[in-house]
Amino acid sequence: MSSIHSNLQAILAQLPATVKLVAVSKTKPVSIIQEAYQLGQRDFGENKVQELCNKQPLLPPDIRWHLIGHLQTNKVKYIAPFVHLIQSVDSLKLLSEINKQAGKNDRIINCLLQVYIASEETKFGLAKEELVELLQSPEYAAMKHIAIAGLMGMASNTTNTQQLHNEFKSLKTLFTEVKNSFFSNINTFKEISMGMSGDYLIAVEEGSTMIRVGSSLFGER
Repeated sequence: MSSIHSNLQAILAQLPATVKLVAVSKTKPVSIIQEAYQLGQRDFGENKVQELCNKQPLLPPDIRWHLIGHLQTNKVKYIAPFVHLIQSVDSLKLLSEINKQAGKNDRIINCLLQVYIASEETKFGLAKEELVELLQSPEYAAMKHIAIAGLMGMASNTTNTQQLHNEFKSLKTLFTEVKNSFFSNINTFKEISMGMSGDYLIAVEEGSTMIRVGSSLFGER
């Protein structure tokens, strides 16, 4: 049994049926992604548009590609024809561009709004006030080619488990508030993407529905 096979089995065994695994395949060669695909994995996450566009045509068409890294507006057009979920929407300007490019491709693109929950300056994301402002904006109300499927957050890079619990809990609380205020009748607003290789079990405890795991599955880079 390959290490990817045993790693995948071990991760899935820890996850409730309600939690989806996104295999973070950034920097990994196509052959390794293919191996995970043959083991049944269908959701893969990339953080660079160029790398994603290079890999996508070489792999099976039913892979669900997630863009999980910071996305510049001028790069949206390259992934708009095929991306399954853009997890890292952190501004109205970016959402607007996704809507525009989705329209050009006659698609509705699923998006997660990225919320800033960490105690580190290097992380991207919307503050709670900015998130509410975006959802109340007339520009957002007019968008016909995007579907907000939930929220995403990246916790601090820390070994302090209580801090991780608190950060993930804050995202779950915000998700519930936003769901009740803006999406109460919209069943597709359901995802809380939080948790990576080092902290996904804590994230799952705190209500994550989607984890983004790379090194625990594929090994260290």
